[in-house]
Amino acid sequence: VVVAEPEPAEYVKICDVYGAGYFYIPGTETCLRVGGYVRYDIGGGDLGSFDGAKAADHQDGDDHNTWLKNTRFTLKTWTGQETELGTLKTYTETRFNFGDDNAFEDVNAAHNRDVSLNFAWIQLGGLRVGKDESAFDTFVGYAGNVIQDTLV
Repeated sequence: VVVAEPEPAEYVKICDVYGAGYFYIPGTETCLRVGGYVRYDIGGGDLGSFDGAKAADHQDGDDHNTWLKNTRFTLKTWTGQETELGTLKTYTETRFNFGDDNAFEDVNAAHNRDVSLNFAWIQLGGLRVGKDESAFDTFVGYAGNVIQDTLV
């Protein structure tokens, strides 16, 4: 009795046309890359911190010094595909922020701060349309509305 060996299945087909990390979306000629990062910031400060964060003592409810915590998860996607008009590319970057501040009545409130779509563009050949940054807006207002110059 001869048993035929099964052929190996190719679930992920690597696409190296646009660089490292891309793979073909099954059934298409479109290459996809998924990435991102997780960032965690922690700091200690007095009740008079610049962002107004505060914490309450769990026994008597008095305000006291606090830990400030923020977490960010950023999801990035890139696609690439060859068309009759040239290379079609897309890029998105979505940021999910979670942290603590005094935005709510409860002083120890931790909550989802915001979700932002920082980049979302499509490019065909040399023409790019969408939300992106440029040399004209990258550092405008970067330090915020600085009232106390000890921040800078």
